[in-house]
Amino acid sequence: MTHNTQTAYNNPKPLGNGKVAVVTGASTGIGEATVERLRSSGWTVYALARRADRLEDLAQRTGAIAAPTDITDQAQVDALRDTVLSEQKTVDAVLNISGGARGTDKILDAKDEDWDWMFQVNVMGTLRVTRAFLPALRENGEATVVNLTSLAAFRAYEGGAGYNAAKYAERSMTEALRLEEAEHNVRVVEVAPGLVHTPEFSLMRLGGDQEAADKVYAGVEKPLTGADVAEVLAFAVELPHHVNIDTLTVKPVAQAAIHKMIRTQS
Repeated sequence: MTHNTQTAYNNPKPLGNGKVAVVTGASTGIGEATVERLRSSGWTVYALARRADRLEDLAQRTGAIAAPTDITDQAQVDALRDTVLSEQKTVDAVLNISGGARGTDKILDAKDEDWDWMFQVNVMGTLRVTRAFLPALRENGEATVVNLTSLAAFRAYEGGAGYNAAKYAERSMTEALRLEEAEHNVRVVEVAPGLVHTPEFSLMRLGGDQEAADKVYAGVEKPLTGADVAEVLAFAVELPHHVNIDTLTVKPVAQAAIHKMIRTQS
């Protein structure tokens, strides 16, 4: 056992050895990069998102299995689970990456529809997918759930209340899940990124305003990329199973804290 553990730590990209992963939010950004990363080390990956055309392209490039699914619809999630288990008989990891923010309104001007959307995608979507696969994860014996939260789950900021609330909720759900599933040997991991260069995220949050979205990253020489975060996620699921990364925050060096960003002068 000591020899095997040491080998796993020494290998920078331990092979997935045909293990099965379900990855949500796979049509773009961190989710897409995570599918690519896991496929590169031998995982069988079911790539979930609503945009079927993007998933098909991802499947052709990586060999992942395109699984168009709306995680706000429990029936679609359950159908996908049934497909995965009928084809693979087990699942080793569920990575809940799907999420997003809408708007930068302060609470006085908060829009119900924006908050509803953020809770459906970040909180309820994570709940639906996790709940659907949890019996199979328990039966596996050495399975992992990874929830992608955010620095916004740790520190509130003006204009971020809706996203803060959603990510705080997702973080709390993750902590509760860890307590509930330890006796079933299900490993539960939270990864909370800071500034990641995912333009679609900013465009969605800022209502499609390209100029405003560009300002999010302006002057930051090296923000994180989706591939950077994917490497962290892969590390978490490929460690020996007895090693649990409870919570990991990952930021670019230029982001000393959520309120302090080093930007070069233009």
